[in-house]
Amino acid sequence: MDITKLINKILDKNKIKNLCFMIIGIFLLALNYNLFLARNDLVIGGVSGLAIIFNKLLGWNDQMFIYIVTFLLLILSFAVFGLGKTKAAIVGSLLYPIMITFTEPLSDLLINYFAFEDFITTILFSSILYGLACGLIYKMGYNTGGSDIIMLILVKYLHMPEGKASFICNIIIILFGGIVLGFNRVIYAIIILYISSILVDRILIGISSSKLFIIYTNKQEKVMNLIVNELHLGVTVMSAKGGYSKKKQDVLMCVVPTKNYYMFKEIILAIDKKAFFIINDCYDTHGGTTNSFSSSVLNSLY
Repeated sequence: MDITKLINKILDKNKIKNLCFMIIGIFLLALNYNLFLARNDLVIGGVSGLAIIFNKLLGWNDQMFIYIVTFLLLILSFAVFGLGKTKAAIVGSLLYPIMITFTEPLSDLLINYFAFEDFITTILFSSILYGLACGLIYKMGYNTGGSDIIMLILVKYLHMPEGKASFICNIIIILFGGIVLGFNRVIYAIIILYISSILVDRILIGISSSKLFIIYTNKQEKVMNLIVNELHLGVTVMSAKGGYSKKKQDVLMCVVPTKNYYMFKEIILAIDKKAFFIINDCYDTHGGTTNSFSSSVLNSLY
């Protein structure tokens, strides 16, 4: 089974709705940049973080920096992953800098209402806006390109988990920002990233790092083959017996990273519309390959 075609089919099913929510997410992300991050020299990683650093360090125009670096990273993505895997990143990559330009006048109008004397309040508002924006974008299956491209290259060539690669990229940018802007900015960045990650998990995705799926399906072999061979996840087959029907039926148990919960569920339903799920929060796992699904899905879409 071609996993790329299956994922694209799922995304196409609600393409207009997903695209609209993605645009709203990128709008909020750009508004947060102009309203809180750029005005207060808050570097939380990514290309926009580098733009703030070089604006202060060398006086470079931050918006022009984001346009240029985003374009160069798209070229790099094309060279490394090819056109097919780069297409999905083009929309988010180009829309984000455009939204930064678009929201700049709006942020100038809103700043009178969001210029707080207490800097902690500024940090909290930025965290909420950033978390909401990222949650919308990720839930709809999109990303904003930029440093995500570097992260995926690290995943591909250094064979490290996606989370670790993302952490390395962002921590380097944040520490660089601390050297240029002052190390108190590193603390602010950590606070924003921590609060926003909680919002992404709790409000839009879930409350745990992983989800435990117990799957009842009449297309067991097909589902199990896709989980193991296409998504590269571990799966356990358990014997079960209906309490009422007394019918014996094997069920599948699989642990999936929380951020991939929605896509995994849709993939299973695309195979068997009558599949029955029990989905629980999974707070801790040890060993296994639960990170592989995240990387394989991104790379197939990318």
